[in-house]
Order: sequence, then C-alpha cells, then structure tokens
Amino acid sequence: MKKTSWISKLTSTIATGTAAFMLFAGFASAHVTVSPSVAQTSAWQTYTIKIPSEKELPTTKITMKVPEGVAFKQYQPLAGWKITTEKNDSNEVTSITWEIDGDNEGILAGQFQQFNFVAQNPKAEAEVAWDAFQYYSDGSIVEWTGQPSDANPHSITTISEDPAAAGNAAAGGGHANEGHDSAGTEAGTGDKAANDDSKANDDTTLGDALNDTVTGEPNNTDTDPGTLKLQQATLIVSILALILSFLGIALATRRKKR
Repeated sequence: MKKTSWISKLTSTIATGTAAFMLFAGFASAHVTVSPSVAQTSAWQTYTIKIPSEKELPTTKITMKVPEGVAFKQYQPLAGWKITTEKNDSNEVTSITWEIDGDNEGILAGQFQQFNFVAQNPKAEAEVAWDAFQYYSDGSIVEWTGQPSDANPHSITTISEDPAAAGNAAAGGGHANEGHDSAGTEAGTGDKAANDDSKANDDTTLGDALNDTVTGEPNNTDTDPGTLKLQQATLIVSILALILSFLGIALATRRKKR
C-alpha cells in the first residue's frame, strides 16, 4: 500500500509539474517578437513583427521603436490597419504604429497578427532591440521593453557578418544584393545572372511571407533554437509523466488483485 501511494504521489507531482511547464512554455512563446533573430550586416532585410493578444480583450494598436543604427525603409500596407510613422529632425523613421481602422475589431483573444516591414541593417555587428508597446481596447498598455529574463522582454536581432547569418537573412526575405553596397561578394563582380538569381530567391521568399500574412496562416516565426529546445523539454517531461502514470495504475491494479 505504501509503495502504491508513493508512486501515485510521484505521478501526481510530475503531472502537475508538466502542466506548469507547458503553461510556462505557452506564455514564453506568446511574446511580441520580431523575426528573423539573426541577420546579415548592411542587408536590406524584410522583418516580421508578430503580435499575440494575451488578454481577453482585443489589441487595437501596436507601436514599435526602430532601434538605433537600423534604417527603416518600407512597410507593407494591410487592410483594416492604419499605419503611421514618426521621424526625427534628420527625417529618419524612429517608430512605426499599426492601429485598427474602419470596422476592424483588432487582434482578438487567442489570435495573433503579423506585420512586415523592410529595414537596412547596421554595417557593424550588433544586437538590436525592438521595443514595442501593445495597446488593448480598455486603454491598458503592455510595454515589451525588458531584458530577455524579464516578464515582458523586447525582441532582439543579432546583426552578424557570419556567412550563416547571411543565409538566415535570405530565408527571412533579405535583400542584401539589390543594387546596394553590401557584404555580398557577387555585387561587385558584374555577374548579372548570379545577382538575378539571388533577387529571384529573395522575391519568392518575400512573396511567401506576404501570402502568409494575407491568408492569416501562421508564418512559423518561432522556430528559433530556444523555442525548439523548450518544446523538446516539454515533450520529454510529458512522456515521463505518462509512463509513471501507467506504472501507478499497474501497481494499484496488482495490489487490488492480491
């Protein structure tokens, strides 16, 4: 009897821990994020900001600050949203705001919205932080401006000269070779065919990103290494809890037969 009780308590503890861990994982992935998380220096990069609505209220506006050293270039218009920018004395865009327009109710509870924009990355390696402010229909504001360990962290993009980062930039819709003086070696070789191929790949990727936004399908922007590790850990803990649960049932059944 003591053995069965011990197993039951352990199973209950593991199950409770698993539930808490999965709840934490859900909150961790529900932050406002800007992707990609790694990008090439000097590249004209297509970024995507993803805004989930975590409250039982619709999100009606989101304002994002443009990090220092990043040159904002263009935004993608989206029906139902009014998009405005603020500029400094040097005519540089310092922030961009997406706000509901017309009959749009906003981002409802349990939903998320993605907005695309293009910016040119710094020439030097750096970590740029995307501060964002999320406005709900009741007037409350969630400030996504904290450090990674804080409850409301800002999203960070690592700007790198590493060739692997260049590949990541292309996958995110980067435009490193669109006639601009970037780190790409083929831009100055006069190899028009190579540049045309690079641009075609970039346009295809950007088109896919825009189609995802228009259709409302998830864009899989949370596949960074940290999120994958979190998902793997959650799966492992869940399997262990299931095994212990079956073990507890088997021991209890055996005890009753005696």
